[in-house]
Amino acid sequence: MMKKVDLSTAVWAKSELSNGGDNCLEVAFVDGVVALRDSNDVGSPGAQVLVISEEDYRAFTGGVERGQRNLLLP
Repeated sequence: MMKKVDLSTAVWAKSELSNGGDNCLEVAFVDGVVALRDSNDVGSPGAQVLVISEEDYRAFTGGVERGQRNLLLP
């Protein structure tokens, strides 16, 4: 079952490596889940936000940290 998440007070962050650019993945930790969005979509009424569990987010970022190459584009 999908959980309805109120993102109106979400605090969004993006990588410090983005140098303030607008072509980044932004992340917010809200109400026990992780929300992801494209910074190009900020303010767009049709913007899509992907909401995943904290467990799934940890699995993905942990794999990247450990160098799991199949999680990265070739």
